[in-house]
Amino acid sequence: MAGLPAHNFITFAPMDIYKLKISFEEAGQEPVELPIAEGESVLDVCLENGIELQHNCGGVCGCSTCHVYVQQGMDNIQEISDKEEDFIDRAVNPRINSRLGCQCVVIDGDIEVRLPDQSGFLGH
Repeated sequence: MAGLPAHNFITFAPMDIYKLKISFEEAGQEPVELPIAEGESVLDVCLENGIELQHNCGGVCGCSTCHVYVQQGMDNIQEISDKEEDFIDRAVNPRINSRLGCQCVVIDGDIEVRLPDQSGFLGH
């Protein structure tokens, strides 16, 4: 084919790996610490590791069910958008440190979150 290089190699840029510490409001759940890559969301890490975090909209900032509390590292995640703020206002028991797990995308550093009790959701 004309114009294409003779060899097509795919390279991956190195990603930084940080720590995600998760604590739970739900009784009987012990805190966990997991790796989280730059550009990865708290929701994705939870789902990849068998941690139930509701996400009715599929993780596209279209609901408030993946609501979490950021205990530490707010500066290490993407800034909150107006759309996310609107959905947080609809969450159960929102606080000043509330974020949506699907929007907690790590940009630089460790974070610590607390998951609200998930046992009250229908179908849980």
